[in-house]
Amino acid sequence: MAIHNLGSINIDHFYSVPHLPAPGETLAATAYGIGLGGKGANQSTAAAKAGARTVHIGAVGPEGAWTVERLNGAGVDTTHVSVLETPTGHAIINVDATGENAIVLFPGANLALPFPKVVSALSEAAPGDTLLLQNETAHQEKAARHGRDLGLRVVYSAAPFDPTAVRAVLPFTTLLILNAVEAEQLCAALDTTIEALDVPEILITRGAQGAEWRHRDGNRAFAPALSVKAQDTTGAGDTFAGYFCAGLDLGQKPQAALAWAAKAAALKVTRRGTADAIPSAAEVAAFGT
Repeated sequence: MAIHNLGSINIDHFYSVPHLPAPGETLAATAYGIGLGGKGANQSTAAAKAGARTVHIGAVGPEGAWTVERLNGAGVDTTHVSVLETPTGHAIINVDATGENAIVLFPGANLALPFPKVVSALSEAAPGDTLLLQNETAHQEKAARHGRDLGLRVVYSAAPFDPTAVRAVLPFTTLLILNAVEAEQLCAALDTTIEALDVPEILITRGAQGAEWRHRDGNRAFAPALSVKAQDTTGAGDTFAGYFCAGLDLGQKPQAALAWAAKAAALKVTRRGTADAIPSAAEVAAFGT
């Protein structure tokens, strides 16, 4: 089994600020850092650190070679990461004293990967493998359709939320991952309820209220959130998604995968950074013991 992730790769620029800037406000940062990020890279890192065989499909610019090395270092197969002339995607991340964040994103090379590269990468996938998608790359709909036709489990982490993108990808999705706000936005955009969505499985993360998994056959699973002192919430949802997908890929039942993912996300928020701060399976196992 394996997880094939058509995902973004970003260079994250972190600014520690006393509070998130208000409109028109100029604010002096108290610290600065740089690291690997992007929802795709975060989720690939989490899945690989959890122990799942993880293949990343994506693109960077000429200055992004070190990001690919970081992914390799986390155990991610980067054979299908292309180097393009378009600059690597990057994010400007403001983090306040409570760990809350505000992010400005430049997509860059993430939107420039030719679709034939995706098809070539997925030629190595086997039925029953997972295709993981987010909304920070091009070709989600075509990739989801192609993945379904190959017999893959298509997992769609529908963030950053875009109702048009969700409408297009949903018919080919096996598992839809949303946070609570995105779930409300989707229901409003489609004029429906979560229960009425035509998708086999849904995972909704609710922050401090935990996370729930639903199957349209009526099965349910729930995991409470762990109480921790947050240092940086950036990448917590990606850590959860990556660990949950890894759990399913490794044969865990949804309830066990939920609890494992919740523990991994809780440990992540106690650390500053994004992909570089995602814990390993051994660290998650030792956390809270």
